[in-house]
Amino acid sequence: MLAARVCTLAPTILVVDDSPAMLKYFRTLLELDSYRVHTASNGLEALRRVREGFVPDIVLLDVQMPHLDGMQTLKYLLELRSELKVIMCSAWSDPGKVQQARLLGAQAYLTKPVQHLCLTAALETCLRPPSRSTAASTHLNALALPSLLQ
Repeated sequence: MLAARVCTLAPTILVVDDSPAMLKYFRTLLELDSYRVHTASNGLEALRRVREGFVPDIVLLDVQMPHLDGMQTLKYLLELRSELKVIMCSAWSDPGKVQQARLLGAQAYLTKPVQHLCLTAALETCLRPPSRSTAASTHLNALALPSLLQ
């Protein structure tokens, strides 16, 4: 009798950023950690893909984008799929934006340039199944994580 082998796929990350350089940077970091990476160059493209059935494990979402900014995109993504895990990224560390992202449902908020260690920690926090006792604190700790590691 052959032992059953469990085949697990690497988590899929959708990176949404209007900067081709940032898309390339995040793709490189994520692929180094063996994630499957998909990209979208704006919020509208990300929404279209999710609406068409693409369900990433995590969305890495830029805040400042033309047409539809990251906060609006976050809101609409979670209306389409409330279970999505979203990590916001911005060049500005604005406490008001961090609070707004948290209230809209973001799991974490990272400041660019994002260090590999901070990104990895935020991704691992999002992918960890929540326990009953830590579900509330994990959400808040993920938001505070980047400032603790810098």
